[in-house]
Amino acid sequence: MSFRLVQFTPPGSACSIQFGTKIASGAPGSAQSLYLAVPDIEVARDELLARGVEVSEVFHEAAPGARFHDSGRVPGPAPDRSTYGSFAVFSDPDGNGWLLQEITTRLPGR
Repeated sequence: MSFRLVQFTPPGSACSIQFGTKIASGAPGSAQSLYLAVPDIEVARDELLARGVEVSEVFHEAAPGARFHDSGRVPGPAPDRSTYGSFAVFSDPDGNGWLLQEITTRLPGR
């Protein structure tokens, strides 16, 4: 069995994401709300836009869990740019859904 694999590990991260062929059984577009933690949501969004990716405007939640529903999203970053509070969404070419989340300071134990 032959396969192709690309592994992406963000700088300083203990986690990686693998992309490839013949490594997973999920149908294209079946993965939704995959998180990508970024230290600066505006910089990350601008980099994706520069590469031709359609990315939503930055938003924060009206209530916990609203990040997953258009109706609960408030335009603009979280008040005071609080860590874990700002988001943007995009889809990859297969239709999988990604959620950028700005994390400037990790909670203790993370």
